[in-house]
Amino acid sequence: MDVAQWLRSLGLAQYEQAFRDNAVDADILPRLTGEDLKELGVHAVGHRRKLLDAISQLDRSLANPGNIGVEAERRQLTVMFCDLVESTTLASTLDPEEYRAVLSAYHEACSGIVAECRGYVAKYMGDGVLAYFGYPQAHEDDAVRAVRAGLALAEEVGRVPVPFGVDPLRARVGIATGVVVVGDLVGAGAAQERSVVGETPNLAARLQTLAAPGAVVIAPATWRLLGSGFYLDDLGPQNLKGFAAPVGLWQVLGPRAVESRFEAHGTRTASLVGRAEELRLLAQRWEQVRGGDGQVALLSGEAGIGKSRVAREFRDHVRPEPHTEVQCQCSPFFSNSPLHSFVERIERDAGFRQDDTPGERLVKLETFLAQATDDVLTVAPVFAAMLSLPTSDRYGPSPYDPGQQRELMMEALIGYLLGLARRQPLLRFCRKLEV
Repeated sequence: MDVAQWLRSLGLAQYEQAFRDNAVDADILPRLTGEDLKELGVHAVGHRRKLLDAISQLDRSLANPGNIGVEAERRQLTVMFCDLVESTTLASTLDPEEYRAVLSAYHEACSGIVAECRGYVAKYMGDGVLAYFGYPQAHEDDAVRAVRAGLALAEEVGRVPVPFGVDPLRARVGIATGVVVVGDLVGAGAAQERSVVGETPNLAARLQTLAAPGAVVIAPATWRLLGSGFYLDDLGPQNLKGFAAPVGLWQVLGPRAVESRFEAHGTRTASLVGRAEELRLLAQRWEQVRGGDGQVALLSGEAGIGKSRVAREFRDHVRPEPHTEVQCQCSPFFSNSPLHSFVERIERDAGFRQDDTPGERLVKLETFLAQATDDVLTVAPVFAAMLSLPTSDRYGPSPYDPGQQRELMMEALIGYLLGLARRQPLLRFCRKLEV
């Protein structure tokens, strides 16, 4: 295993030299502790946590060079293939050292984004990058993670620094999902890797050849797993080399705001069974809320057990009654933006459109806030700052420093929710972050 490549896949390439200087190789890596990482110069708690989590997920073969007892496994995988557009022309234009620097920066950008979305960079093939989502650790939304990573890559690659006079880099991305056999060791030494056998990797590679520069193209199985969470352009069935029948393709245009991942996958398909007690308790709490006594209910359980399904059933139960509903969905893709769920909700409820000007959005925001407060002129600039809307033309420059601005944002959000609750019973759902 290449420790430097492993660090790049986590987006922590800055520690490569420290690991190299301290002779941390594939045999030592599984035995590193938090204190060892501190001595290596990994002072950020978040970086240490990320490294320790990644070390705990390393394949057993890393700690066992003989690979005794390691077996291949059958599993569903989402595969992403990213390729640099016109790399041959770029290589012939630049000096080899310049091209190496560009390629290295491109690889680093790819590995960082894949790691942020909890994917795994399996291989660098010159200007091509092969990544897996669902291996070595599976998530319930691996297809969504892969598509978000593909969109981010298509954008981020254009920011990779290039020599003066060279056009910005562009990439194309193909994504496919399917059952594969993963885990067999192929190659030897530094070239040794875990192979993935099945149709899916070949399909992803074929898709990227059909993608336009800067575009992300997905296959049918991936499309079915996305629900309504993305804007898509149906490219229709396409003939692909090596595939007997035409394959339906879609280009992903961008993420779409939905109330929750549960709603993104359509309406209810079956009756809820065995949750009468939970629904009874929620109904009791709601009666107390209607009487003016605020209540909090925590619905917890392991992933996939049906928490969102219970919440949806309860929403359907109270829907005929007069009330205001506010639903916020946390996301692992915005863990560094604590107010993202509120921002997304406000933009959706205020009716923001993609082609709105900042001025039009500000007017919509003021109309939206008037539903909860009579002091729109005071709170609108605070909410506008949260939504990154310019306000100087209407309200003048903000007199507050960043710390004061954050406090005002929290006070404004609380005031907004209280204002809604004063008008009629308020039902607020907040789904926690799941990683």
